[in-house]
Amino acid sequence: MSVIYNGIIRVADQFVPARLQPLWNHPAGPKTIFFWSPLFKWGLVIAGLGDLKRPAEKVSVSQSGALAATGLIWSRYSLVIIPKNWSLFSVNVFVAITGLYSLGRAVNYQYFEKPKLTASKSGETQPQAQS
Repeated sequence: MSVIYNGIIRVADQFVPARLQPLWNHPAGPKTIFFWSPLFKWGLVIAGLGDLKRPAEKVSVSQSGALAATGLIWSRYSLVIIPKNWSLFSVNVFVAITGLYSLGRAVNYQYFEKPKLTASKSGETQPQAQS
């Protein structure tokens, strides 16, 4: 696989304009996983934003918690590695934010709203005032 990759890079090197060479040859540039990983990880952010439209009862506490935790952990990691990867940092901050927001919605529903709905359905309704 690396033979194919190196061949593609050798061919692509010829077409990169001189003014883009610093970006192209950067330690976190398009030739490395440090560039492509954050790019594809934005898909998780888009999925997290899609979850904002879902009803709270359909949002998973464990999934949202896992996304929030990994977003926070990888945000920290991206600033410790060399070279510092600011694109990885930014995407993981957004993964953490969407995960934390979805986690808050799911926890609020599971532990506060759902018990109220269950209680009202089981006949523990408030007496109504007569007019």
